[in-house]
Amino acid sequence: YCILCQSRLIYNLQLNSWFVLCTSGDLVKVYSTRTEEWLHSLQGHTNQVTGITLNPANHLQVYSCSVDGTVKLWDFIDGILIKTFVIGCPLFAIYVSEKHTGVLFLHVSMCFQLVSVHLPKSAEQEVEAKEMSAVSSHISKNPSCTAFGRGVRSVKHIFISFFSLCSFSLKATDKKGAKNAFTCIACHPTDDCIATGHEDGKIRLWRNFIHKKEYTYSTQHWHHNAVNTLCFTPEGTHLLSGGIESVLVQWQYGAGNRKEFLPRLGGSILHISASSDGQLFCTSHSDNKITVIESSFKVCGVIQGLVKGDAVLTDLMIDPRSKALVLNGKPGHLQFYSLLRDKHLYNLDIVQQEYIYEAGLDQFEVVKAAFDIKGSWLATVEERGKKSSDLEFFLKLWAFDERTQSFVLNTTITAAHTDRIISMCFSSSEETTMLVTAAEDSQFKAWCQGADDQNFWSCDFVGSYHKLNPTNCSFSADSSLLAVSFQEVITIWSPDTWEMLTTLCQPPGVIRDLCFGRLSCSKYLLGTTTKNLLCCWNLLTCELEWSTSVDVSKLQPDPFSENVAAFSYQSKHTDLFVFKPSEPRPLFTNKNVCSEKVHRAVFVPREEPLNSCDESTQWLNRSQLYFLTQNMDLLTFSTATEEDRMLSSSKQLVIDDSVAVTPFYLLLGKHRQQQQKLNTQSHPVSDKPQQTQGSLLHTPAHVLPAASVLCSMFVNSFLISNTGVQQDPLRYFVHINIFLFKVKTLVNFPKLMKYELLYL
Repeated sequence: YCILCQSRLIYNLQLNSWFVLCTSGDLVKVYSTRTEEWLHSLQGHTNQVTGITLNPANHLQVYSCSVDGTVKLWDFIDGILIKTFVIGCPLFAIYVSEKHTGVLFLHVSMCFQLVSVHLPKSAEQEVEAKEMSAVSSHISKNPSCTAFGRGVRSVKHIFISFFSLCSFSLKATDKKGAKNAFTCIACHPTDDCIATGHEDGKIRLWRNFIHKKEYTYSTQHWHHNAVNTLCFTPEGTHLLSGGIESVLVQWQYGAGNRKEFLPRLGGSILHISASSDGQLFCTSHSDNKITVIESSFKVCGVIQGLVKGDAVLTDLMIDPRSKALVLNGKPGHLQFYSLLRDKHLYNLDIVQQEYIYEAGLDQFEVVKAAFDIKGSWLATVEERGKKSSDLEFFLKLWAFDERTQSFVLNTTITAAHTDRIISMCFSSSEETTMLVTAAEDSQFKAWCQGADDQNFWSCDFVGSYHKLNPTNCSFSADSSLLAVSFQEVITIWSPDTWEMLTTLCQPPGVIRDLCFGRLSCSKYLLGTTTKNLLCCWNLLTCELEWSTSVDVSKLQPDPFSENVAAFSYQSKHTDLFVFKPSEPRPLFTNKNVCSEKVHRAVFVPREEPLNSCDESTQWLNRSQLYFLTQNMDLLTFSTATEEDRMLSSSKQLVIDDSVAVTPFYLLLGKHRQQQQKLNTQSHPVSDKPQQTQGSLLHTPAHVLPAASVLCSMFVNSFLISNTGVQQDPLRYFVHINIFLFKVKTLVNFPKLMKYELLYL
């Protein structure tokens, strides 16, 4: 189950409320821009959702396309799936034409073709779209490189902007060395003008492109790097642009280089969208954030997902106090994210320096972090410089402040080691707090609070083993033992006396990962090696208990049970094995969990243990396993009970009788009640015509298909059957008039629809 991977954004205003729709893995999430809260998700695709666009024929509906080869039509207000169109090949983008309803334009995987698909009219919920024609081949896979022009009269003229730019190409570089490659495109809503963005940061406005010999273009320049996205406002008075600078630029159309700026929005701007009335704008960013901006160029809302950076250098951690997921966030920060609420909580500034968004610039990054068992202390390591000669790093200790409910810097150690710190862990004891760091200077150090003054930290012990570089360190569950690996040798130490108790050196290969067993398996020590071995030692006998040949990329123990999760990457996919150290046979196996390597994972404790799990998922009773892929997708395992609970939230809501009546209820509610009583008394068993009529009358008008599709079916339902039972013609007359009234209301009186939607 994939969460928090926003890639594309669309924006709409309806029913006096603002909504933002964005793709998130195989979901489409709906947010409110007033409260910035997640409302619900549109769940139905089985693979990555790659594009969404509003239905031009119905402003309450949205189309979505996916790599699973389907296009789905949703009622995004109620979260209802209306129809599924099966295309049959992976889809990467979707476009619609306001002039041609019932026609979609899709990016398909076949040489990245642009095809037009005519949607069949059918009462079935799932239908295959067979009428498909190619528009163009070998187009850019970036959706921002395709746009619609105005005044479309036929399918051949829809992508006139795309064909024009292909015909009137620019040289890859000009005399001054500028890079002219196209990066994005936008069409003016009222004029024959096309705006294009380029790799050198320039924006070109093309005109007279219909006449090949007379086309002209003007150039505007502010961005110092590639322009990622362009968007005209609905009235066409301004052009919005964004790029890596994280600055939204508003160009006044037809006024040369006159422009306004909105800086420091976060990560690189990837996509810009405007509301239909031009009152609000939305920008999506590379750090997985959506910013809501007023037309006066003031930020009025921020929707922050799990901050998505270039890489996660820290481990996935759980804050013992807030139970939030903690990992790298903004550059130089740690982010705290609530998995229960699916919401970003806050960022903790570790580096405390202004970050400069410039490629190739060497800046401080948080590379290590660890919490103590009570969540009172946080240790971080920040560094910059890839070479040892240029390396600069700091070890910082942060204390939790009860008053501010956040961590405050307590101690900064500028020379903790003479070389890079590669491993760090806190002791598990609640009585004394100890931090151990291992570095490439062939030493590990133990840090403790001062005996007289516990407001500062100092080094308590320095250990080494034959001048070998340590690779990992780990405390036992009761903190009575410390294991430190030096290349191929594991050393066991007593933290009380700092005596080296024994060494373990049977397996070949450098120790890559190290962890102790928990609870009844606390006497075991697990380790993985670079020779693709998973080994288990018995600490009571100091002998190798068992070993198996498997390439483990991540070994993650569950602190709340005896279970250990091992991720193995082979044959271009990752497998998961869950086992107990006392028994090498896996309790749970899942092949092909994902196609990338897994280097980060964590077990998250449950608020209430699960009791009704199947035997194959009992390892999820006390905690839930989350893991992060190389593509920055956060994945987790859930039981069937949890999936049912999540799906139930997306079902259509039933209105309670206590809800206040509306004009539509006064008009239709009493008649429906009388009809139900009449049907119960006269016809206990409903026949086919009554089912058809009831479904039409009880379905919201904005969800119904076009009247032309339902007309013949609806009229046929009134044919008198051969049962010999005389039907009441007055009842059919009432049904027809109510149905026609709903259709007329939908077309001519959209304001009345508000009352019906509130009632429904």
